[in-house]
Amino acid sequence: MEQQSSTSSVQASPSLEDVMRLLKGNTDSQRLAGLLLVTKFFDKNDKPTILAVYNAVGSTFLHRLLLTGMGKGGGGANIDNADRHAYLQLSVTILASFARLPELAATHEMLSKIPLVLELMPNQSNLSLTEQCFEFLFLVTTAQEDGAMTFYRSGGMNVLASQMHAFPDGSHVMELTMKLVQFIISKLPAENVYLEHPVELSKMVSAIARQFARLHNALKFEALHLLSALLSSSYSGVLCSELQSLISDDWAVNLRIGVVDVLQNRVGPAEKLHALVVAQHAISIVGEDWLIGPTNLPDGHSSFPAERCILLVLESSRVEIAVLVNELAYLKYEASKNSHPDSETFLGTLRNLGVAFSLVERIIKLISKLGENEESNKAPIINDSTLIKMIGGLNETIGVVFDYLQDAKDHGDRKGDDLLASVRVVGSYLAEAPPACNEKVKELLGYMLSVEGDEESSPFQSISFVLPLLCQITMDNDGCKLFASAGAFGAVVGFLISLIDSSDSSVDNIGTITLACDTILNFLLKRDQFRFTLENPCSVKLLQALVRWTASKSDLSMIMMASCICSLILDSTSEEALLRYPEFNADDLVALSLLMKRSLVTHGQDMMSGDENSEADLHEIVTSGYDSWAVRFPHIKQVVGR
Repeated sequence: MEQQSSTSSVQASPSLEDVMRLLKGNTDSQRLAGLLLVTKFFDKNDKPTILAVYNAVGSTFLHRLLLTGMGKGGGGANIDNADRHAYLQLSVTILASFARLPELAATHEMLSKIPLVLELMPNQSNLSLTEQCFEFLFLVTTAQEDGAMTFYRSGGMNVLASQMHAFPDGSHVMELTMKLVQFIISKLPAENVYLEHPVELSKMVSAIARQFARLHNALKFEALHLLSALLSSSYSGVLCSELQSLISDDWAVNLRIGVVDVLQNRVGPAEKLHALVVAQHAISIVGEDWLIGPTNLPDGHSSFPAERCILLVLESSRVEIAVLVNELAYLKYEASKNSHPDSETFLGTLRNLGVAFSLVERIIKLISKLGENEESNKAPIINDSTLIKMIGGLNETIGVVFDYLQDAKDHGDRKGDDLLASVRVVGSYLAEAPPACNEKVKELLGYMLSVEGDEESSPFQSISFVLPLLCQITMDNDGCKLFASAGAFGAVVGFLISLIDSSDSSVDNIGTITLACDTILNFLLKRDQFRFTLENPCSVKLLQALVRWTASKSDLSMIMMASCICSLILDSTSEEALLRYPEFNADDLVALSLLMKRSLVTHGQDMMSGDENSEADLHEIVTSGYDSWAVRFPHIKQVVGR
């Protein structure tokens, strides 16, 4: 009786030794029974037991069990679905347990299972099984040198994209998938991942954005960092295009909710910067209007107004700019006295400053659009008090940037992408609000026009950034005086000549040429009031450039604009004086004569056509100028014939 009782006890509660004997048995039935029992003894911290089981069961039997569970084994056709599912669940559970040991996860046997596990996953609806599969995939993929590529080539991106959206918010399986995405984009060439899987990446971004919006734990910040990395890649253009096609999806709203959560709470500077990066990319995809909208989840309640996001982004950008320009100034002008600043630190600070500058420029653009809506009597999107707060924040930010430029000027520093970006953001704001920071503009306009980017050999982009402001200020006498005293005439003329002689004939380039011409024309019409001389090589080169520009043009407004500027320049000199310049010859005089004739004759023929108001004003300037100076230009008078 005692022996029977003891035997029953062993059968009821087998020991680990009993299980190990089964695992080493001669038949599949014994091994299967051993596997069914061994899971009771598994503890992720019990390394000896896991290793013993791994050595006992062997890779061949486990591989056959997995295939049988997938319906691919030799005898799989004779097994009903319930048993097949049990085998599949058991084999995946054992694989995941083995993979928890780094030395086992790093074996070739485990690596070879990645394609099979990925293959079985699309047909599974069991969350527990799916979680174990992703745990196995994450542990093995990250433990192997070739793990990321094996996962990628076996269709891992498709599996991630098709399943992430269905996982519960904040679940362990969601955390595993996010870590897998992070590992893949950090290990594999970005051009392959982004160019080959833009659709899949867009679905991942959508799923991760939901976590970013809904969670309030550490995983929220994992989502933030992952979104920042995904969107910041130099190859993310195709991803952004796909996200634009998902505009009906709530990913953009979720990004806004998450960004607001981060910026309005006490978090570290690094997290706030990541939130600004995400905001920057969201705006680049859907436009500045993203800054204004709901900041609560569809099933939640929020007392925050729609403009909460734009105010937080502006304030956070203002703080970042103040901190970053101080860091840059220290690195460039103080730390460099003792040693050369660390290039990685310097470039990182530049990148962060670029993000903050970009957001400020977008907000400026949005304010401009809001002003246009007001002029067209459309309902205002934000109220006046919010607009006043925004303008106050922008004024303060631009003041900080002016101080940085002043510091650079004082140190004799005129070259650098940081300075160029500073000129750009200042130019963007002052183009919309010319009277703002008036004293600073007077002090620094000439300096801003002299700033060069790291890759430039002479100022060019800085002039293009300030050009809209210059066009505005040359509409009145005080602005023209500043324009003259800052050396802006020569700078704009040189810029215009470079544009005309460039091979780029894009619409944007034509628009910039026209803006430069408008600026020069505004100035020339008022030059007599402050005795600005045009008898210099700069004016001669401008004449030649305008003649070249219009030689192949048929647009009447371009011809009249060029002729008008030429007429105003000719009014300050004579044919004899022009021909004394070595670079101006008889052929140039002939070409100039033909342009003047063309403008007078062409406009006379087209006076009654279409939109001629602006051309008529220009024609009046040309004709009155011609009557004034024609006697001093006998050759031009002969060609014109009047």
